[in-house]
Amino acid sequence: MRIGTEDKKKLAVLGVVGALGIGAAVYIYTSLVVPDAPAPASPVALATGPVKATTMVRSSKVGDVAGGTAKSVGTTSAQLDPTLKMGPMLVTEALVYSGSGRNIFSFNSAPIDIPKPVASVRPKGPVPVFTPLPGPPALPPIDLKFFGTATSANGHRQAFLLKGEDVFLASDGDIVQRRYKVLTISANSVLVEDMANNNRQSLPLIGH
Repeated sequence: MRIGTEDKKKLAVLGVVGALGIGAAVYIYTSLVVPDAPAPASPVALATGPVKATTMVRSSKVGDVAGGTAKSVGTTSAQLDPTLKMGPMLVTEALVYSGSGRNIFSFNSAPIDIPKPVASVRPKGPVPVFTPLPGPPALPPIDLKFFGTATSANGHRQAFLLKGEDVFLASDGDIVQRRYKVLTISANSVLVEDMANNNRQSLPLIGH
C-alpha cells in the first residue's frame, strides 16, 4: 500500500502538533510539581559594638526632596543582635520556688500567724449612755376655762368662757380676745384653737 503525497503532509503536521503537545504537557507538569528555588538571602552581619540610635534626616527645602537629595537613615538588620544570652537564662532556670509551706487552696494547710492587738479597741471607763435629742417645746395651754352653756333664740348652743375675771359668751366660729377661735361646743367640752401657734385643745367643763 502506497501513501500519497497529501497523506505524508498530514502525517507530518500531526507529528509536529503531537510533539508540541507533549512538550507543553511536560512544561506544565514541571512548573506545578517542582517548586521554585528560593532567592538567596543576603548575609546578616552581627553588630559587635554598641548600637547608636539613628534619626531621620529631612531637608527643609522642597527642591531637595523633589531632586532626591533627602535621605532617611533607619535601623537595619545588621545593627540588631539576635544572639541569646545564655548566662541569665541558666540563672533563671536554676531558681527553685520553695514557697512558705502554705497551700492557698487548702483550709488545713499551715496556719496563718495573726498578730495580736497591742491594746483593746474598747475605751476604758464607763460606757456612754445615749441621750436622745430634746424635742420641740410643749405648746402652752390655752388660758380659758369652760364653765357652762346656753342656748340662743335660734337654737344654737353657746359656751361661757372665763379668762381671769372676764367672761365671754361665744358660739361656733367666734374668736375670743383676737386669738382663740371656738370650733365645736358640746355639753361637757369645748374645742378651741390658739391661732398664734395652730394649737388645738379641748377644754373640759369645770366640775366634770
